[in-house]
Amino acid sequence: MERKKTGGPSLSGRSTPTTVFRYKRHHPLNAIFEPTSIAVIGATEEAGSVGRTLLWNLISTPFGGTVFPIHPTRPQVLGIKAYQNLAALPQHVELAVITTPAPPVPGIIAECVAAGVKGAIILSAGFKESGDAGAQMEQQILEQARRGKLRIIGTNSLGVMSPPTGLNATIASAMALPGQIGFISQSGALCTAVLDWSLRERVGFSAFVSIGSMMDVDWGDLIDYLGSDPQTTSIVLYLETLGNARSFLSAAREVARSKPIILLKAGRTMASARAAMSHTGMLAGSQEVFEAACRRSGILIVDRLDELFSMAEVLATQPRPRGPRLTIITNAGGPGVLATDALLSAGGTLSALSPQTQTALDQLLPAPWSHGNPVDILGDADPERYARSLAIITQDPQSDGFLVILTPQMMTNPTVTAEQVKQFATLKGKPILASWMGAAEVESGKAILLQAGIPTFAYPDTAARAFDYLWRSISTVQSLYETPLPLLETNQHGPDREVVAMIIATARQSGRTLLTEGESKQLLAAYGIPVVETRMASSEQEAVACAETMGYPVVLKLWSETITHKREVGGVRLSLSDADAVRRAYQSIAMAVRDHVGAEHFLGVTVQPMVPQDGYELILGSSLDPQFGPILLFGAGGQWVEVSQDRALALPPLTTTLARRMMEQTHVFQALAGAHGHPPVDLDLLEQVLVRLSYLVSEHRWIKEMDINPLLASPDRLLALDARIVLHGPEMGEETLPRLAIRPYPLHYAQPWTLPNGIPVMLRPIRPEDEPLMVQFHHTLSDESVYSRWLHMIKLSQRVAHERLIGICFLDYDREMALVVDYDNPATNQHDIVGVGRIIKDHSANEAEFALLVADQYQHQGLGSELLRRLIQFSRDEHIQRLTGDILADNQGMQAVCKKLGFRLWYSQEDQLMKAELVL
Repeated sequence: MERKKTGGPSLSGRSTPTTVFRYKRHHPLNAIFEPTSIAVIGATEEAGSVGRTLLWNLISTPFGGTVFPIHPTRPQVLGIKAYQNLAALPQHVELAVITTPAPPVPGIIAECVAAGVKGAIILSAGFKESGDAGAQMEQQILEQARRGKLRIIGTNSLGVMSPPTGLNATIASAMALPGQIGFISQSGALCTAVLDWSLRERVGFSAFVSIGSMMDVDWGDLIDYLGSDPQTTSIVLYLETLGNARSFLSAAREVARSKPIILLKAGRTMASARAAMSHTGMLAGSQEVFEAACRRSGILIVDRLDELFSMAEVLATQPRPRGPRLTIITNAGGPGVLATDALLSAGGTLSALSPQTQTALDQLLPAPWSHGNPVDILGDADPERYARSLAIITQDPQSDGFLVILTPQMMTNPTVTAEQVKQFATLKGKPILASWMGAAEVESGKAILLQAGIPTFAYPDTAARAFDYLWRSISTVQSLYETPLPLLETNQHGPDREVVAMIIATARQSGRTLLTEGESKQLLAAYGIPVVETRMASSEQEAVACAETMGYPVVLKLWSETITHKREVGGVRLSLSDADAVRRAYQSIAMAVRDHVGAEHFLGVTVQPMVPQDGYELILGSSLDPQFGPILLFGAGGQWVEVSQDRALALPPLTTTLARRMMEQTHVFQALAGAHGHPPVDLDLLEQVLVRLSYLVSEHRWIKEMDINPLLASPDRLLALDARIVLHGPEMGEETLPRLAIRPYPLHYAQPWTLPNGIPVMLRPIRPEDEPLMVQFHHTLSDESVYSRWLHMIKLSQRVAHERLIGICFLDYDREMALVVDYDNPATNQHDIVGVGRIIKDHSANEAEFALLVADQYQHQGLGSELLRRLIQFSRDEHIQRLTGDILADNQGMQAVCKKLGFRLWYSQEDQLMKAELVL
C-alpha cells in the first residue's frame, strides 16, 4: 500500500509524519498476491498431475498477467510456449510456482534468485516433515532465498488465490469467489473443504492461502499483509503450529484493532509434559497459554470448524454490533429458549425491550405473545406479522442485534417470510442473523436470506453463539485499549533493579537455581510487592530472639537452598505462642527434614509473624511456556490450589487494565470485589501488584518460575505470606534465555537529559498510562504547530480522542517506537510530556519513518535534535537500513538538523515537501 502523508517533521517538532494506510503500497508479498508474470516450474500435461492442474488453474482464471511454463524438454505445455529454465525466459518474472519433487528445489530457488524473482510458492512436499535430509534441503533453500530477498510460501502448500484479481495459483478444483475475508490455513485439505463450503454459501475471499510449512513467510507476515490490504475486512485462520510467536502476536495486535481475526486451532488437547518446581509451572497448560495470548492480541478463538465457517459468513455480511444485547424473534417458544440458553451460557446478554417497543408490540400482536425477549410472535405468525414486528423491534435503542427464528408450522410460509425479512439486511450498526429450522421446506427461504446477506443457521443456538462471538471479537479489542491507571512507583526511583540483579547473580555464582524464601521475598519487596516480615535463624536461640522481637504468635518455616515445597517435608509450623513452642518447632522441622531428605538440606528456619487469616488466599506466579516464553498466573491460592483450579493466565508485561481483565476471568474475583455484601479488597492495589510482578518477570529473564502462594488479600491489606522463585540453570546462557512473546517496555532507552536552561528532563519510551499526559500535551500546542504538523487544522477534540491516542500510546515496541520528553514539573508536582519522537517501521522493506513534535514553549532548545539523535540510535539497534522523513519546504531549521545528523535532503515536486533520508 502506498502511504498517505499527513505532515512532516519540523525543527521544533511542530509536525510529525504519521502513516495512514489507504491504498496499495509496494510490499514484497505483492509479488505473490499481485504478480504480473508467473513461471510454473514443473509444468506438465500429465493428467491429474500437480503441474498440469496448477497451470490450468492459472490460465483458466486470467489474472491479467503472463504465464510461462518451465519444462526441460517440451516446446509447449497446454498449448503455451514452454521454456527450459528461468534464464531462457524472454522477460523478468515476479512469481515462481514450484511443483517439482523436493530434491531439485534448492537449485531452482538459486535460479530464481539469479533471475531476480521476488516471490515463490513451493507446492512440493518431502522436506523437514520427512526427516533430517529434508530439513537440510529447507536450510539450503532459505540460504539461497535470503541472498536475493526472495519471499517463499510453503513448502507443502496447496497454493495461493487472490480472487479479486483472478489469481488462482493453487491445485484446488475451483476458484473462490471474490470477497472481503482473508483466509489462511495450515491444512491444504481444510482449504479445499472451506472452498467447497464457500461456493455453496456464496461467501467470498480477498485472499485464500495455504501457508504450508512456513519455511519463510509465516503467520505474522500474512496477517501484516492482509491487515494493510484494503480489500480485506476480516481475517480467518486455521492454525496447527504457531512458529514465531512474537511475529504472530505483534502483527495480530496491530491488525485486530481495525480488522477482526477469527482463529480455530487444532491440537488443543495436547498437554506439555514438563517438570515444574512451582505451582504455576504445574498449572500452566499450553492451550490455556495460547488462549491467553490470543486474548492479549484481540484474536477471537472459536471451538469448532462449523463456527469458523459461520463466523466467516457473519463477518463478511454483517456490521459490527455496538453492544452485547441480542433480541430474539421467534414463532415458537422452544427454539427461543434454546437460543437464550446458548447466548447466556456463552456470556452474552438478552436485550430488555423498551417501554415504547412493548407498547407497540402489544398493539400489533395477539394477547398471548411472550411480552418480553425472546419475542414469541406465536405459531400462526404470517410473513406480514414477522415484517411488522421486525419494523418495531429494530428501532429499539436497547437492542444491539437481532436473531429471527422460523419453524415451519401450519400458517408459516418460509419463502415469503424470508422475502419480508430481507428488507432488514442492511441495518446500520446492528447485525441480523436468522435460523430457518427444517429441511426441504425452508431451503428456498434460506437461499433468499443468504442472497440478501443475512447469515442463516439450521439451529437457533448456533446462531445465538455466532452473535456472541461477533460481539466478543469487538469487545475484546476494546477492553485491551482502555486507558490504564498510572503505575504507582514504589519509591522515588521505582523498583530497585540492582538489588534484584545482585541476589540473582549471587545465587547463580554459588550454583543454585532455587532462591531461599528470604531471597524470594527480597526480590518481591524490591518491586513494591508487600511481603510479610521474614527473618532467618540458624539456631534455636536465633529463632527465639527473632520471635521475641516480632512478637507472638509466630510461624517457623524451613530455610533451605534446595527444598522448594516446605510442607511436603514437614517444614512449616504455625501459631507458635512462646519461646518453648519456637524451640520445639525448630527441632521438629530439623528432624523432619533430616528424615525426609537429609540433614544437609536444613540451614535453619525463617521466622514470620502469624498473620490473621482474615482475607482471601490468592496465588500469583510466573512460569515458562515453550511457545510464548514467560507467562503470568493469578487465581485462588492456598494449599488446595491444584484442586480449585480457579485461575487465569496472561502474557507479561501488564498494564492495570490488563491486570483487571486477568482477575475478572476468575471466580474468586467476585468475592474480591465484595460479593454478598462483604467488603471488597483494594482491587486497584491488587492491579498494581500484578503489574509490578509482570515487570519483575519481564526485566529479569533469569527467573524461570515463581509462586506467591498465598498472597493474603483483605479489605485492609495485601501481603505475600510465602514466595518461591526458581532460576534457569547453568546450562542456559544469556543469549539462549527465553524471550517474552510481547516485547517488554524498553527501559534501557530511558535516559536523562538537561535542557540548555538547566531544566532536567527524562527521555523515555511512551507507555499506555501516558494517554492523559498526551491529552494535556495537545492542550499546549498552538494553531501554528497544529497546522505545521498536519498541514491543515485539526480540532483539539479530534486530536485527543481515545480512539486516536490508542495508536500513539499503546505500542508493542516491535513495530513502532515513541520517545517522550517527561518533565517532572516542580511547580505543579506533576509530570508533563513536552515532546514526542516516533519511529514507524516498515517491516516489509526494513525501513522506517521518523516523526517529531515538541510543545511550543519548549521549542528552540535542542529537544528536536536530541530526540532525532536517539531515534537514529534506536534504528541502528533495530538494524533498520533506511530512515526517512518529510519536511515542510520552508522549515529551514529542521533541514539543518537533518543535515547535521547525516541525512540527505532533496525536494519532491510531487509532494511539494523536502525529503530526508539517512542510510544506516
